[in-house]
Amino acid sequence: MRFPDLELDLLRAFVAVAETGGFTAAAEVVGRSQSAVSQKVLKLEELLGRRVFERTSRSLTLTREGETLLGMARRILELNELAVRSLLEPTVGSLRLGVSEDFMPNLLPGMLARFQRLYPGLHMELRTGLSCELLAAYDSGQLDAVIAKKDGTAQRGRVIWREQLVWMASADYQPDFERPAPLVLLPAPCTYREVMIKALDAVRRPWFAACTASSLTGIRAAVAGGLGVTVLGRSFIGPDMQALRAPDHWPALPMTEVVLVGEERAEADLVRPLVTFLTETLATQAFPSAVA
Repeated sequence: MRFPDLELDLLRAFVAVAETGGFTAAAEVVGRSQSAVSQKVLKLEELLGRRVFERTSRSLTLTREGETLLGMARRILELNELAVRSLLEPTVGSLRLGVSEDFMPNLLPGMLARFQRLYPGLHMELRTGLSCELLAAYDSGQLDAVIAKKDGTAQRGRVIWREQLVWMASADYQPDFERPAPLVLLPAPCTYREVMIKALDAVRRPWFAACTASSLTGIRAAVAGGLGVTVLGRSFIGPDMQALRAPDHWPALPMTEVVLVGEERAEADLVRPLVTFLTETLATQAFPSAVA
């Protein structure tokens, strides 16, 4: 029995819909109209003789067959991209990359692994840490590129990610508004620390330093363990944590921006594939709402 060939355009539309959760958002990702994306998914279902999505007026979910196809479709598209890039844009060299702990802690390892598969000729030396430390290392020539939280005093780099800052605490945290807010902080100077203090002072909410940690990993562990409240990007919220939503006591917070610095250096030819990969990948990422 001869099986039908799967067209890449159909798979690309299907993956975009699955990852963004809708046809409108998927249309922006693949650069086609919503109706065109819908037609491609319908054509894919006709080709396979199987439904890949369950559709209602309010929801769109993968069928069991769709869940099976999604993983394989991603691999097919990745292999196609690898083959084309290897022939048309061979990238060979070594890139010293600094990545801030701020940047998508749950998804970053998988993203970097996929980038390495797409560019097997590019050797990556990875260094993680706080944004201020990595930018200092970049300025001293120890790193070729840095993904870091935007520095309010030095407006540089390409913005590749924006994320809402939220107040967060352990899942079982019960606030006592009769007492000062217990804060979990990084040492000064720190943007998160400044945002917390400024926001609480604006509503005249008293606070005290319940815990000071030297890394974001330590901050996250201290908060999850119930030592106090902190401010981080929404992507840091895990199943053992919650977002706090009492606006009178936990005032509204700004967005945080993550930038990639290094495109202006001599190593730009090695940085450019990373920029392209990140902008294309991040366009499909979305985080669920906070727990409570």
